[in-house]
Amino acid sequence: MIEIKAHLKYLRMSPRKVRTVANLIKGKPAAEAEAVLGFLARKPAIPLQKLLKSAVANAKHNFNVEKENLFVKNIRVDNGPTLKRFMPRARGSASPIRKRESHITIILNVKN
Repeated sequence: MIEIKAHLKYLRMSPRKVRTVANLIKGKPAAEAEAVLGFLARKPAIPLQKLLKSAVANAKHNFNVEKENLFVKNIRVDNGPTLKRFMPRARGSASPIRKRESHITIILNVKN
């Protein structure tokens, strides 16, 4: 069974917010998942759609498999490194700001 993978690392979006969009396309056919991401008005939808197109292109180039025969087997959103910044507050103190990053892996599979 052929597994097609694509990775996106160091995406400057919170993994928690990316997971909400990623869960919408898990298990769907590749064409349907691309359509869902195209009409979704959420910020993570754009890089996820780009990653899905990359995985479909990998399937076409490396295994000669068309988009109609693919479905999203798994999509995983992991934590990347956190950038720590500080915001000045009253009386000379500062509070931390955590700018989170995501690592995304998408795995496509061929329909039977």
